[in-house]
Amino acid sequence: MGDLEIRPATAEDVPAIVAMLADDPLGAQRESPDDLAPYLTALERLSTDPNQHLVVAVREGQVVGTLQLTIIPGLARRGATRSVIEAVRVHTDERGSGLGTRFIRWAIEKSRQENCQLVQLTSDNTRTDAHRFYEKLGFTASHVGFKLQL
Repeated sequence: MGDLEIRPATAEDVPAIVAMLADDPLGAQRESPDDLAPYLTALERLSTDPNQHLVVAVREGQVVGTLQLTIIPGLARRGATRSVIEAVRVHTDERGSGLGTRFIRWAIEKSRQENCQLVQLTSDNTRTDAHRFYEKLGFTASHVGFKLQL
């Protein structure tokens, strides 16, 4: 699989990240690769929050994957800290290479290092391939999620 580096995202990575976010039917409807300003503003906010980990996977100088890991301290579950995995994307050329598995395992290990007792994620109802992928990694579809657009 060659050398792979997982590291914090930088402003230089934003065009590649946004391109991956937009590279599917859902993302194509909600992302704007031609206007990077809001993404750069978001990266600035994320970079100053120690509970946010926006990372990229880089192979041979190219960004080939991204995900965001958020650490959430809480009172529920006896004061448990949990993590949320969001916006997982693997470049089209890397799908099936094992990168997705390696990426999620990285997020799980980072969650352990952050003393999380639970790792959670959501996946759109239409992403059935992703659901199978997460189940193979040990995740269970234990809850029904709800969202409210503001």
